[in-house]
Amino acid sequence: MSDTPHISREDLESKFRALQADIQGRASDKKQSLIAAGSAVAAIVVILAYIVGRRGGRRRSGRVEFRRF
Repeated sequence: MSDTPHISREDLESKFRALQADIQGRASDKKQSLIAAGSAVAAIVVILAYIVGRRGGRRRSGRVEFRRF
C-alpha cells in the first residue's frame, strides 16, 4: 500500500470550519458595501424622480391670472 497518511474526520471538520469562517467574513464585508451602494443608488433615483417631476409639472401647469373688475 502507500505511505500516505489517512485523513481523519477531525481533519475534514477543521478544514471545513476554517473555510466556512473565511466565506462568512467575506460575505459580511460584501454585504456592507452592497447595502451602502444600494442606498446611494436609491437616493439618486429619488432625487432624479423629484427633479423630473418638478420640471414636468412646470411645463404642463397653466398660468392663471386673477383680475379685479
